[in-house]
Amino acid sequence: MMKKWIAILLTLVMAFTVAAAALAEDGMLRPGDKGEEVTRLQEKLIELQYMDGEATGVYDEATEKAVLWFQEDHYLLRTGIADEITRRMIEEETEPAAQYDYNSYDVCEEAEAGAMYSMATSAPVGGVYSAKGAVNSYAAPGEPAFNTDEYTMFESNRFLSTRTSPLSTFAADVDTSSYAQFRRRVLLGESVPADSVRVEEMLNYFHYDYKQPTGDEPFGVTVEYADCPWNGQTKLLQIGLQAKTVTAEKRPAYNLVFLIDTSGSMDGEDRLDLVKRAFLMLLDELGPQDTVSIVAYASQDRVVMEGVPASEKTRIMEAITELEAHGATNGTAGILRAYETAEKYFREDGINRILLATDGDLNVGVTSEGELARLAEEKRRTGISLTCMGFGMGNYKDNKMEALADYGNGNCWYIDTIHEARKALVTEGGGTFVTVAKDVKIQVDFNPEKIRGYRLIGYEDRTMAAEDFANDEKDGGELGSGHRMTALYEIVPAESDFDFGEAESRYRAAGTEGGGNSEMLTVSIRAKEPDGDASKLYEYPVSEGIYTEQMSDNMKLAAAVAEVGMVLRDSEWKGTATFESARELLRGCGSVTGDTYKEELVYLVNLLARAR
Repeated sequence: MMKKWIAILLTLVMAFTVAAAALAEDGMLRPGDKGEEVTRLQEKLIELQYMDGEATGVYDEATEKAVLWFQEDHYLLRTGIADEITRRMIEEETEPAAQYDYNSYDVCEEAEAGAMYSMATSAPVGGVYSAKGAVNSYAAPGEPAFNTDEYTMFESNRFLSTRTSPLSTFAADVDTSSYAQFRRRVLLGESVPADSVRVEEMLNYFHYDYKQPTGDEPFGVTVEYADCPWNGQTKLLQIGLQAKTVTAEKRPAYNLVFLIDTSGSMDGEDRLDLVKRAFLMLLDELGPQDTVSIVAYASQDRVVMEGVPASEKTRIMEAITELEAHGATNGTAGILRAYETAEKYFREDGINRILLATDGDLNVGVTSEGELARLAEEKRRTGISLTCMGFGMGNYKDNKMEALADYGNGNCWYIDTIHEARKALVTEGGGTFVTVAKDVKIQVDFNPEKIRGYRLIGYEDRTMAAEDFANDEKDGGELGSGHRMTALYEIVPAESDFDFGEAESRYRAAGTEGGGNSEMLTVSIRAKEPDGDASKLYEYPVSEGIYTEQMSDNMKLAAAVAEVGMVLRDSEWKGTATFESARELLRGCGSVTGDTYKEELVYLVNLLARAR
């Protein structure tokens, strides 16, 4: 009994700490700073055994080293500066530092140099990563790394001729897991598998200054057109969607099922321990009108609790905290049980969603990517959505997670830190849970008189036949509250000499030319209401007049991300793109300053550029 009360007290402390962290200042603490904020930071670092001595209130060299150690230990951006992310995580941390040899700046620098060598030689780091809880393989130190990560192989989109393919059609996608995996691998000093790089998911990770929706439109649309930075013979077209925002006061009640993988492979601080912290943090955002069910699965599935009002926080927190990892992974049984539970407490006018937390390593029951996709496709007809949250690395099954989310009318996140969990479940929680437009499809109609060819950058697994655009039986993508979606096209203007292997039919029908139309292209979007069955068509004609010689911050950021993705995939269309050229684009992007995520991207690109 005493253990239960201790667990409850610890989870209460964790929840209050998370809530308090959300109220922290936006300012950063740097070497040379003085005051009460520095004193509190030092006291916490001393408590966690990252720092010796007494708090002086002066951000000195010892404080900088302690912060560096903490950042290294939690695989954060290593700067020695206590930025917002670092300060929050220091406040949230309850366990003392593991006594590795990372308590000096010089040692950290040597470790980073070793990581850079590994990246430069494209060799994954062997053994066990020394940062706290971040295991990147199942091998003991000195043994070969055992890695069973799985990704779906795909080829990057090629250029298409507007003479033979004037319509480009694809389903909306706002997943971001590819970027989070990319970030973790770079920070660990590992090579980045080409098939783990989905450019659209990297693009959609960031905030852009897009037009807000007006009237009864569920989204605003922004179109920009400028010179392509990696190919002097082509242009770059950017299409941005900004979904409307549903405020917390107006959002429907939630019927949530926490579906948690408790198999043996989930043991670890970056797996089940992080899952617990993520759900405890989400719990603090729920209201008394919301219900929570918990289904756990390992060798067998079990309903831990069902239909519990979120106001019973202590009871739910205790159930989450007591979960332990052991056994095989019968994910199919767990998924079926979760849908059964969600149906039992289904809300007609509410949000019905399953949140699956797993490494995707399903090894009992239905285990193939295709079978799982069909299962999710069948179950989505119940009106219950499936959101996937991936954890861990070394045995991560990205292909299965993507399939479940895509066919389950949900989205897919990769959670490597508590900060990423906050982004998915709190900061952008509205987009995760509240759908404002479903079955969203985009079709771009190119005028052959103005444009010879085009290439959609990314969305390889979301492309559709042109005929499926108006077919409401064909599934599109979901846009959640506040979501942003970005698509980039590389355009070959009619006057360009760029050779992309254009083909042309001798039987092209007369009258298929643009007929003197000044329009360059038309962006058409179909979307259904969240509870509707018939799609509505939105059309946005675009003329050549939108061309600008100076790229906007939106386009600089998107182009830089695309360059990084193309270089990582070694795309045949990368042209002059390098990590260095991507870094220059980011340096010229004014929206980077003050945006933690974009500043982090600059840091990652710097690491990649140094490793070349």
